[in-house]
Amino acid sequence: MLLGLAMIGPDVATAQALTRERVAAALPALDALAQRAIEAGAVPGLAVAVVFEDEVMLLKGYGLRAVGKPERVGAETVFQIASLSKAVTSTVVAALVGDGILGFDSRIADLDPPFQLHDAYPTAQVTVRDLLNHRSGLPGNAGNDLEAIGYGRAAILRRLRLVPPASSFRAGYSYSNFGFTEGALAAARPTGKSWEAIARDKLFDPLGMTATSTTYADFLTRADRAALHVRAGGAWAAKLERDPDAQAPAGGVSANVSDLARWVRLELGNGTFEGRRVVGASALAETHVPLMARGSNPVTGAAAFYGLGWNVEYGRHGLVWGHAGAFSVGAQTLVSLHPASRLGIVVLTNAFPSGVPEGLADSLADLAFDGRVGRDWVTAWGTAYEALFAPAIAASKAAYAAPPADATPPLPLAAYAGQYANAYVGPAAVRAANGVLTVSLGPDGARTYPLRHFDRDLFVYFPDAEVPDTPSAIRFAVGHDGRARTMTVEPLDADGLGTLERVP
Repeated sequence: MLLGLAMIGPDVATAQALTRERVAAALPALDALAQRAIEAGAVPGLAVAVVFEDEVMLLKGYGLRAVGKPERVGAETVFQIASLSKAVTSTVVAALVGDGILGFDSRIADLDPPFQLHDAYPTAQVTVRDLLNHRSGLPGNAGNDLEAIGYGRAAILRRLRLVPPASSFRAGYSYSNFGFTEGALAAARPTGKSWEAIARDKLFDPLGMTATSTTYADFLTRADRAALHVRAGGAWAAKLERDPDAQAPAGGVSANVSDLARWVRLELGNGTFEGRRVVGASALAETHVPLMARGSNPVTGAAAFYGLGWNVEYGRHGLVWGHAGAFSVGAQTLVSLHPASRLGIVVLTNAFPSGVPEGLADSLADLAFDGRVGRDWVTAWGTAYEALFAPAIAASKAAYAAPPADATPPLPLAAYAGQYANAYVGPAAVRAANGVLTVSLGPDGARTYPLRHFDRDLFVYFPDAEVPDTPSAIRFAVGHDGRARTMTVEPLDADGLGTLERVP
């Protein structure tokens, strides 16, 4: 039934009513909204592509690549597209499926035998489809926490076997970057080539996507590239960088809107591009089938599902395929496609958070289908993003804003110093020097943080560069000998794996 819904799409009258003239008439208003977002400081820079019936109707950049520098965003400016990568990756896997290299229901145990989940049955049965659909049972944060302290792809994927499931196998939806990454890497394994090579061979080269890559090193070679921006003192600042190579299939693609417009034409063309079959139609269609319910869109109210690397929604303008992407260190992106009308939009921005990508996409849909914008979508989406992140940050700040008035002094700092480890987090070193404790986490102590005493055996530190004033906790448990025997690192403990034992 769901496959049938995906094929039928919105009501036929709406699809037939959309013409090139109506789309063209909508573009000046869309252009004005994009320019207004720049002038209002909603984002420093953005780029937009609009495609209708295999024609690129708009290709334009706005604003600055980096605040404080004169270079402006254009249609060729390369952005890091974050989780919009998942929809691109889905197309690459569909190309492999269409070529008969594997099926979406090929088992990971057959494609990549060393990979393991926590339990034996899911390990034996999990498929490419399961991982691209986020229904393997892996918790959403699994592996993200390890990436944050410097671990690479292979080490993270190997440690996923230690993570307890968030739900029964295939019974729940949990958005997992590293589960998705494993699904794509496993799909590429029968070719004997790397994921990066397969993405080029199956998608980027056939479509002429010459500025698109899956590696951070390639992104850094682009002279015309957008910096990441976060709010600092109420203003946008280009102060952080993001190397997403560990989760490249899930979040590591970089591209410009010129290249992504070509990819949108392929998607809306059911796998054909400029008269050539690039991806098998039936394989591509499987990626858009709504498999797992996600509730309702928090702003539009549309019924929301997830396919294979695609959000699938049924809302006020019928069927929409889409995917958003975001780095909390400064990127936000979106693709939104109306397949029955062959209308699509890509919006890339160089800041986080804002309501600009979703706001412009929803505004274009209103303009094209209704002739007017029914709501200030940019503001509505901006409010939604603020509501999503602000409470957690505020709660953390409130919990550790100041030590309690009756705080107990710590033990001598040497009682906490030492080597700690567990199988998931790996080794950690706590050192005492000049009256200060520091903790080093990750491979070879890749991340080192000073600790601030809070109350007796509880210390706080500040691990997030994008919210540098937001504390997290490290709690020591002291043994009978007066020395700490374990420490629990709060940001690494979401799945109960953040307690490290002292190493003798």
